[in-house]
Amino acid sequence: MIQNVAVIGAGTMGNGIAHVFIQHHYNVVLADISQPQLEKAVATIHKNFDRQISKGTVTEEQKQQALSLLTTSSSIKEAVSKADLVIEAATENETIKLNLFAEIDKAAPAHAILASNTSSISITKIAAATTRPAFVIGMHFMNPVPVMKLVEIINGYATDRAVTEKIITLSEQLNKVPCVVNDYPGFIANRILMPMINEAIFSLYEGIAGVHEIDTIMKLGMAHPMGPLQLADFIGLDVCLSILNVLHEGFGNPKYAPCPLLKKMVTAGKLGVKSGEGFYIYSKGSKELVVSKSFSV
Repeated sequence: MIQNVAVIGAGTMGNGIAHVFIQHHYNVVLADISQPQLEKAVATIHKNFDRQISKGTVTEEQKQQALSLLTTSSSIKEAVSKADLVIEAATENETIKLNLFAEIDKAAPAHAILASNTSSISITKIAAATTRPAFVIGMHFMNPVPVMKLVEIINGYATDRAVTEKIITLSEQLNKVPCVVNDYPGFIANRILMPMINEAIFSLYEGIAGVHEIDTIMKLGMAHPMGPLQLADFIGLDVCLSILNVLHEGFGNPKYAPCPLLKKMVTAGKLGVKSGEGFYIYSKGSKELVVSKSFSV
């Protein structure tokens, strides 16, 4: 039975995952090597609960009850020592994840399931860094985690069927919709999404249309809630580049090669929302979409 959960990484995804678990009555230890990041994560969780209260989906009493189930730690060893489930939500970097899983494997109880929130890195490769590959699985949540219903569950080569069934049931208990896929580059979500984003960037790069036009066509013509360039900014252009590189290297197919414009923007530090500028400019407190001067006509 899963009751104690450790979430490793207190960034956007980590704090969202912690939020969902405590809201559904699980004990959570949120771990990060950065104390300021932990404090920021807890403040974000408070703010997101307040947003839910204002919408009438959660009461103040439920918020306080949920927050009583949350603790933080700057020690991974301490965080996972009593965990039934560990969810890694660190940066999308293969070396960091492999090192983390080797460390988690040594410190977590023998029965613990080890999950990764990776959006593209091989679960089979991550599992190989541990002594329990049958207990390693992917749990790819979508951002923002408290709002988005999907959990992409990824089976590694050695993932035990009983582990998959347990994670499917758990996802449903979190009021999420689980979809099980197999471990190939990009899984399903990003294997389909990233080439679309890359094609949108190529269309801009080749001068076929502007930022506003590309996003408006996809929103109004294809009923997408957000255009591909705005979505790329939201995901992080560095993350998009990393995932496209995984696809390109994994399949060896030139159709996945990242657009030179995307590479140039990442090199220049224009990463989207997180840096304040990507295809659009992001001003604190403003919801108005302003196209970056680099792409203004």
